[in-house]
Amino acid sequence: MGRLGLTEILVIVGIVILLFGGKKIPELMKGLGSGIKEFKNAAKDDQAAPAKKEEEEVK
Repeated sequence: MGRLGLTEILVIVGIVILLFGGKKIPELMKGLGSGIKEFKNAAKDDQAAPAKKEEEEVK
């Protein structure tokens, strides 16, 4: 339990296509991709900020 097999993934993809239609899916994927990119950039910024603070404290 907790792992998705090929059959389950195909069923989910089929349901998504039926719900949103073929034309809307590229827009959804573009939005998802840009959201993931923003999240990664924010995570990088959060990791870089403490390192800068530590450098300032050492000086």
